[in-house]
Amino acid sequence: MTMIMLALICLSGGPEGYPAGSWSEEARAFSAGPVAPSLDLRQMLTRRMVARSCALLDETAARRRTAIASGKWQAWREDVRAAVLESLGPIPLGASGGPLNIREVSRHERPGYVVENVLFESLPGMDVNASVYLPLSETFPPPWPAVVVPVGHSAKTRESYQKPAQVFARMGYVAVTFDPPGMAGEKGPGNDHFTDGARCYLVGHSSNRYFVLDALRCIDYLATRPDVDMSRGVGMTGVSGGGVTTMFATVLDDRIRASGPSCCAVSKALHPVLDVYAECPEVLPFARFQHYDDADLIAAAPPAAVLLMAGAKDEVFTEAMSRQLAEELRASFDAAGHAERFDFFLDPGGHAYTPAMALAFVRWMDRWLRGTDRILPEVREEDLEMLPDEMLACHPRTDRNMFTVTRDEALALRGRRSGLPVIEAARLIAGVPDTVTLPEARSGQAVLAWFHAVREVMLCPEPGIELPGVFMCPARQDWRGAALLYFDDRGRWTDLRSHGALARVTGFIDEKTDGPAVFSVDLRGWGDSRPADLPYDIAGWGSRDRWIAYVSAGMGDAVMAMRIRDGLSALAWLRARENIDPVRIIVGGRGLGGIVALHVAAIDGTLAGAFSVDGPASLEEVVAAESYAWPPEIFVPRLLQHYDLPELVAGLPMPVLIATPRDAQRRPLNPEAMETRYAVASDEKESFQLSADPDAFVAFTRKYARQ
Repeated sequence: MTMIMLALICLSGGPEGYPAGSWSEEARAFSAGPVAPSLDLRQMLTRRMVARSCALLDETAARRRTAIASGKWQAWREDVRAAVLESLGPIPLGASGGPLNIREVSRHERPGYVVENVLFESLPGMDVNASVYLPLSETFPPPWPAVVVPVGHSAKTRESYQKPAQVFARMGYVAVTFDPPGMAGEKGPGNDHFTDGARCYLVGHSSNRYFVLDALRCIDYLATRPDVDMSRGVGMTGVSGGGVTTMFATVLDDRIRASGPSCCAVSKALHPVLDVYAECPEVLPFARFQHYDDADLIAAAPPAAVLLMAGAKDEVFTEAMSRQLAEELRASFDAAGHAERFDFFLDPGGHAYTPAMALAFVRWMDRWLRGTDRILPEVREEDLEMLPDEMLACHPRTDRNMFTVTRDEALALRGRRSGLPVIEAARLIAGVPDTVTLPEARSGQAVLAWFHAVREVMLCPEPGIELPGVFMCPARQDWRGAALLYFDDRGRWTDLRSHGALARVTGFIDEKTDGPAVFSVDLRGWGDSRPADLPYDIAGWGSRDRWIAYVSAGMGDAVMAMRIRDGLSALAWLRARENIDPVRIIVGGRGLGGIVALHVAAIDGTLAGAFSVDGPASLEEVVAAESYAWPPEIFVPRLLQHYDLPELVAGLPMPVLIATPRDAQRRPLNPEAMETRYAVASDEKESFQLSADPDAFVAFTRKYARQ
């Protein structure tokens, strides 16, 4: 019987089932290929994350409104403050902040003000490059009240920072501006807020820690100056990213008594969730959607008084958005008994901090820091100048930065892991429930391909998620045997097509093959469900993988954690097949799929074997390398607090193969480096294997599938 006849028998049920009529009629019944999804797979992950993020933010808003309406504002505020601290990481300041090591750099006397440039440390060896704008003492005798002006995604030399700082000094306030990590200022190396900021997730910190800590240490610096009056606290105000820093800092430090976030506040549901904008990772600390939105940060500000500012022509934080938020905040402050501590100022300009905003904030500070209501001195536009960059230069050290601090934290975590057993820690990281339920599934018709039955499957592990899979097993009617569950971040067919390694595992063209069966699954966001690009991805900093990594972190449910749960659902489906021996299942993966496979093996604990091919050798190494080529989803929040991948492997109770592990640049390690990275696993496991052959999993799977 020919192979074509065999295939027709498989499709129709036997010779008597041969179709009648024309081939055109038969073509209408064509069904080969993937099971048709019930949703757009290219939009699936994005839509699911949008829906879950908005639901979390709805719950957060409801919690705020209920607490304030029931008179529990103070307890709610403390919860928000604790959540912010938990999400950022250690914020040592004041007496616990350590020495500032202040170094004066330069001083320039200007018409109407003086500017001093100084350096001091926010963390040991990590410099703040502060430009301090001082009033003229003959006009305003010291000591002076002070305001900190965090810079946004820009540099302190730009107009939105120089001119407002000059306004503050001309109105009798000391104003401190400084460059944030990265951006366009003096603190670039090792502080890229995308590349270096994303690393912070793995050690359990947020890159926002460095933005906020610099601002708060400015207050520590001001407290050392005898010409500054700290008796009634300080002000803080900034635009865009500087406004975000202002909101976070105000919640954490009661020394801030007048707060002025500008062009920065909006519900995270609007931006970056519903507009699907690849916002910076420092704005999305782990699990923030579960605990606080921008409205929560501002509503939790008292005893500070908040002047929320916006630009009528702001193209990002629009006037409508800002007015809506202001109305909600006014109601919250009123209900909490702090109505006088909130106001809203709309500037006619765009996304900028204008001299008019600075004057509005001076009036606000006069009320809350000076306790006065005065007629302000006139400031004309021609009185304000743009100093050359070199006049504000501080030349900070750059050897200590976001990257090196995070690297050192990752290395230090080796000696102070959480102590949780590996399986328990893996379940915690992946958010796995006590019981993994059997997913719903739809199957296509089996096709006889030589000596195997090949069937497409669509798994539905949760509402709104569908996972395409390919299930292939020996076609003998009485066959029952082992199986390989496989995850590949390139797509489920990559290692099957053209008699690839995955096809060789099962002996695809061997008439007498005994398997094992193969189930290759596209986890969410991989293969057929790779997310479609969207408009903001055109931006130089935009990309789907960044949005997915950062927003899923903000949800408190990293996308890699979602995929691990997907993998466990796929395992449940495979284990339920009558022709699969449940004690002879092996799990493996390629690329990031290897991380998923190792976690599935750890959490399940009963599999016959596990392997990773072309996966990262160590997540600590990706944090510690100066550059890396892995996508940002590799930075699973808080994972290194519990284990690194070699430790996870060492804790697995089954045989394990690590083939061609790769470094931070995704280059294969040489044999000596492999042995070094996985010494802990080699020492703990007799059944542990390392290989420089990417196809070594073929023999590994066949060996342990037959035991």
